[in-house]
Amino acid sequence: MRTAAVKITRKGQVTIPKEIRDRLQSRAVYFEIVNDTVVVKAVKDAAGSLSEYAKNVKPGTSMKKIKEMAWEEAIREKTRKKSA
Repeated sequence: MRTAAVKITRKGQVTIPKEIRDRLQSRAVYFEIVNDTVVVKAVKDAAGSLSEYAKNVKPGTSMKKIKEMAWEEAIREKTRKKSA
């Protein structure tokens, strides 16, 4: 499969076709706009970011929140490396 058309829901969500998800081998992606093209790229690993957050979070912060923060940081790092 080279292309796939999917519907965008009212909430702005799309379902990534299984073949593409399998190829990305990731449960998180980030979007990049290159000229007039939207590119979807896999976030390969947030483990390094997660370990940093585990050391520096406020007591009582949920693991879910720590993971969200780590994924956001991993995406920011990927984006910064690409633009540098």
